[in-house]
Amino acid sequence: MGMVYANIELINEDDRGLARRNIIGQEEIKSLRLSMLVDSGAYMMAINETIQSQLELPLVDKRKVQTADSRVVEYDVVGPIFVKFANRTATCNAFVLPGDSEPLLGAIPMEEMDVLIHPQRQELIVNPEHPNYAVLKMK
Repeated sequence: MGMVYANIELINEDDRGLARRNIIGQEEIKSLRLSMLVDSGAYMMAINETIQSQLELPLVDKRKVQTADSRVVEYDVVGPIFVKFANRTATCNAFVLPGDSEPLLGAIPMEEMDVLIHPQRQELIVNPEHPNYAVLKMK
């Protein structure tokens, strides 16, 4: 299977909370639409420093990550990020990769949104068993 990309919207969740409390206006919520590599083998979402700066996402942690070439690297973790794809949403944190590294959508937000990679069409799709809403597993 080749690489799969999806159009994703990322929104600063803290801004959404401020807007709900009428501290800022809806137009002040920082958001960004972008094409992300869909990687079901990656645990978390990863964004780059440019995206982190544009969304003004706060640092919440530092975590060590094992990369594809088996190196262990420490990255900043930022969030929370509200993620939108089709009629699905998730809220998660993300690793911050250096510079303009390619962002990727990992397994945690994919599971929360109940989305799948369609192997023949090479695209991200909502789960056809639950086309109108996400269904999450509790066991």
